Amino acid sequence: MDVGFSVRSEAVGAMRTALNSAENLQLTLKTGLSQEEKALTHAERSPEETRKAGNEDLKEMLESNKESLKLEAMKRVVGLIAKGKNASELFPAVVKNVASKNIELKKLVYVYLVRYAEEQQDLALLSISTFQRALKEPNQFIRASALRVLSSIRVSIIVPIMMLAIKEASADMSPYVRKTAAHAIQKLYSLDPDQKEQLIEVIEKLLKDKSTLVAGSVVVAFDEVCPDRIDLIHKNYRKLCNLLVDVEEWGQVVIISMLTRYARTQFTSPWKEGAMFDEDNEKAFYESEEEKKDQTEATPYTMDPDHRLLLRNTKPLLQSRNTAVVMSVAQLYWHLAPKHEVNIVTKSLVRLLRSHREVQYIVLQNIATMSIQRKGMFEPFMKSFYVRSTDATHIKTLKLEILTNLANEANISTILREFQTYVKSQDKAFAAATIQAIGRCATDISEVTDTCLSGLVLLLSNRDETVVAESVVVIKKLLQTQPTQHSDIIKHMAKLFDNISVSMARASILWLMGEYCERVPKIAPDVLRKMAKTFTAEEDIVKLQTVNLAAKLYLTNSKQTKLLTQYILNLGKYDQSYDIRDRTRFVRQLIVPNEKSGALNKYARRILLAPKPAPMLESAFKDRDRFQLGTLSHSINSKATGYQELSDWPAVAPDQSVRNVEVVEPAQESAPLVGKTKKPKSSDAKFYSDDEEEKEEEASESGGSEGSSSSSSEESSSESEEQSSDESDETSSDSGKSSSGSEKSSSESEPEQKKKTKTKKAPQKKSKAAAAASSDSDENGNGPVTRDSSSSAQSSFGSETDSEDDSDSDAPPPPPAQQKKKKSDVKAKLKVEEKSKMEVSLLDLNDFSPAPANAPKPAVISPSLLSDLEGLSLSNVSSTVQVTAPSFGPVKTHELLHHMTGKGLSAKYHFPRQPCLYQPSMVAVQVILANSSDHSLEKIHIGDRSPAGLNIHCFNTIERLEPEASVTVSMGIDFSDSTQAANFQLCTKEDQFSVSIQPVVGELLMPSTMSEQDFSKEQGKLLGMNETSATVAMATANTSSQAVSKQVLSVANVGVVSSGPNDLHRFAGRTVSSGALVLVSLELKESSALLTINTEKSVMASMLLRDLKQALALA
Repeated sequence: MDVGFSVRSEAVGAMRTALNSAENLQLTLKTGLSQEEKALTHAERSPEETRKAGNEDLKEMLESNKESLKLEAMKRVVGLIAKGKNASELFPAVVKNVASKNIELKKLVYVYLVRYAEEQQDLALLSISTFQRALKEPNQFIRASALRVLSSIRVSIIVPIMMLAIKEASADMSPYVRKTAAHAIQKLYSLDPDQKEQLIEVIEKLLKDKSTLVAGSVVVAFDEVCPDRIDLIHKNYRKLCNLLVDVEEWGQVVIISMLTRYARTQFTSPWKEGAMFDEDNEKAFYESEEEKKDQTEATPYTMDPDHRLLLRNTKPLLQSRNTAVVMSVAQLYWHLAPKHEVNIVTKSLVRLLRSHREVQYIVLQNIATMSIQRKGMFEPFMKSFYVRSTDATHIKTLKLEILTNLANEANISTILREFQTYVKSQDKAFAAATIQAIGRCATDISEVTDTCLSGLVLLLSNRDETVVAESVVVIKKLLQTQPTQHSDIIKHMAKLFDNISVSMARASILWLMGEYCERVPKIAPDVLRKMAKTFTAEEDIVKLQTVNLAAKLYLTNSKQTKLLTQYILNLGKYDQSYDIRDRTRFVRQLIVPNEKSGALNKYARRILLAPKPAPMLESAFKDRDRFQLGTLSHSINSKATGYQELSDWPAVAPDQSVRNVEVVEPAQESAPLVGKTKKPKSSDAKFYSDDEEEKEEEASESGGSEGSSSSSSEESSSESEEQSSDESDETSSDSGKSSSGSEKSSSESEPEQKKKTKTKKAPQKKSKAAAAASSDSDENGNGPVTRDSSSSAQSSFGSETDSEDDSDSDAPPPPPAQQKKKKSDVKAKLKVEEKSKMEVSLLDLNDFSPAPANAPKPAVISPSLLSDLEGLSLSNVSSTVQVTAPSFGPVKTHELLHHMTGKGLSAKYHFPRQPCLYQPSMVAVQVILANSSDHSLEKIHIGDRSPAGLNIHCFNTIERLEPEASVTVSMGIDFSDSTQAANFQLCTKEDQFSVSIQPVVGELLMPSTMSEQDFSKEQGKLLGMNETSATVAMATANTSSQAVSKQVLSVANVGVVSSGPNDLHRFAGRTVSSGALVLVSLELKESSALLTINTEKSVMASMLLRDLKQALALA
């Protein structure tokens, strides 16, 4: 007690001393907590307490009288929902604000209610009158949100209210509200299926809607409620086909799927043998019934115009950015198109393989199914299916499957070379699958069976047990096809038997020994003797095959094996596995004659040694074509819930007049209106009748001369518009001729302009036709198909639309200054064109289209012109990092084609380090072509390229190159930030030479300039895996700043960044293709330097680091 008291008194004394000191220092104690203390106190709470405290704050804000506080609270609540946190406790406080007059607040309240109305149904029902009033709101988003909340309340008592709301919303002026009504139909149907008939009426009404916003949603509702009511689609089929390009992406997927099923019930099969395709069958769209009958009698098969309409309108969607849309179009062509037209989907499907691995998996599954039936579709793109080291195992296996499907006599050597590499993979499952693939190739292609067998036998000495085991299993299957020729292989496998531990492989060898024991009479008994020793320690599958081997040897060589067989049968009789015990009893009764066995042992040889059919190594995707491509059922190879099977083609096509109801009659009554709306599709003019074309021209003539003349002057200043609408230019120019001469100033330039347009159109006719045939021409050759949805198409046809619009006829004429400017522009263009005949065709700089076959003799881009074009701005770059001209440009020439190989034609190339004129993502390459022969070379041009998707801007065809003459041409190549070589053919009139341009990693960059602060800031963003560094042993000659810059710039096309210290050098650049930032910093030390590269492109960084180390280490 005394001790405790003394300690306490000492503590009190110390406290008093501290207080006195504080008073002397005039310190005051704080009564409140600091921010840090509050944060610490708050952090000590449990998550549940913290959430409740936060919810209380939000409730107070939601119940306050200030709109700003409520709005802030709702933003936080929606933020919580977005993060996946539960905010259902706030439902009563939120639902009170549903009647707020603040539009922004009301929108957020409806977002919340849509999320939680289903969970808090009782509370939501209390506000149902508010939702009904909101359906009359002037704001379309509020009306749509109210309907969405109303349909989310899953209570059957309000079904009549929901039905009434849906009917009203389906007639709403806003397409957004009608789209929401279509979504609500599915919710109401799942709540009360008895409402089906009334909902079908609403669906029928919405199917007639002309808005692209509604189309996709109503088709989803159709598929959900009444997918069998094909009659609802008849009247809307053509409208859906024509709207398809403009519908949002996920709507396109649903519509294409529905139209695929529809087409299989309404059209006859285009796959009939001997089917003839009428190239102009689009004309039949508006022809009389008699003409159609005559046509049908003349040809065995003519594709229905509506069938062709569907194929033509879905073709542009192969260029969609949405992988699901591309996949939908691909499956539509696979199931509906004539076999010779299906190939157009190939490139688009291969393009999807550059996407994420999830997308790759589904696309590869569909390609695997396609490649079984039609190998020719994907054979040209075989390299796209080569396995990459970064691929996941399931992707590798699918690519392997496709390569095996594509194998034939022509490419099998290439594929087997690939397989040899794959067998060495560290991925055991993939290596095993490769061996299975080799076995399939050996089975399918008899010419390589022996080669594959010998290769598999070599694999038996592999160190990897998995490879050896799989090889044994595959060899066993192959030997069954021709066992008489391969007894040596069986002997070799018997020797390896002791070293193999994988049970499946051991069982396969034992099976081979037993099956062909008569061919290896000395080895088989010895293998059985070894097995008798280790029988009890073996796996069940090995024991079963040991029993089989003993039985077969007992029947064929009983002298040597009788005792061994009895011993093994005795071991099996008392085995732990009942399978082994049953098999042992069965075999004993079968082969050992006794009184009980009766006559059964007479047939033992027939039973055990019967000839067995060789196994067929087949693809796992062989039977998947029974499911529609692109569906879940196809992916899992099993019928999924909700899967709708494609019906077979009808033998006789149903009456096609059912689809004419909504399309033909209105078109005849208001032909000028149809002409106006369809005018942007003027390149597809054959689709409409000649009478309608005349009406369109009359409408354009009566629409006023102002628009046409102004549009024609615009056409002269825009090459791209002139090319994209060739036919419509002629129409507008005709209307310009027939217009009154009220605008002399603008019409004065017309002769010059027309002369120019004619000179441009003439040499480009063939190239346009070729481009149209290869890309956008429809399948019957009826002209290019324009994409209605693309903004470029709308802008290119803007002049014609203006000329047809009556309101434009009242527009005032352009001011004289503008007219003079336009006139001077036209004259200047003509002068430049005449001047460039000796140097360069300026058309190449504008439209970059390939040169026509009959083009005049092209010339080379002169160095002076290139220097003039050097400073062109090719891309939008930020103010922080600007692309600049190179400060140092070493010219390193590489040989492209030797004159001995090229039969007199030699080619060298170098990278000029200048911006590419053709595309910002391309690297400029200058090629020097020389003729070393004694005769002139003609038609020098670029031929086929590899890989097929390689983006190259070729130089124009050189018509003639005289002996001892040389010419310099420019090319643009998009290497996609990769050092993979660009392979292509350099062709003359008689020969083709395969050449390759191998880019240096430093030439794939363009220089950038930035401040030192910006460099440090950007470098801070590119740390960790984006940073590559190494220590460089510097040569003594490279220690000065000038020498360092010279060496770095000789390797890489980068810009110098000004740095403060002399021992720190910085360089910046961007990759040409993707624009990824590449930062190089070099910190000099005594005899070495630290070289650091920061970029997202880790592969490029390591290659650039290697090149820079070599350059800096050299004296």
